Amino acid sequence: MQRRNTQTLGEVLRDFFEDNTELYEKMMEIRVQRAWGEVLGPTIMQYTRNIYVRDKVLHVSLTSSVLRSELTLCRERLVKSLNDYAGASVITNIVFH
Repeated sequence: MQRRNTQTLGEVLRDFFEDNTELYEKMMEIRVQRAWGEVLGPTIMQYTRNIYVRDKVLHVSLTSSVLRSELTLCRERLVKSLNDYAGASVITNIVFH
């Protein structure tokens, strides 16, 4: 017996996320939050208290003012690296607290 409407799992997921863009955007935001630890490493994670995305801006709370200043200088490069890791343009800016 031959199936008529077969789709790959990738096609099914793509169709699902096209219909539910809010879920896709939220998933990408979570991917960027995870990317923070992967891209910057465990040393930076020790000084990171809170990470969240709001209105395409990544908000990061740091416990070190020196680290905050250093990361502010390379903000644009970090935005590019995190978006590349996520595989989509998820954030446009980073705000350090």
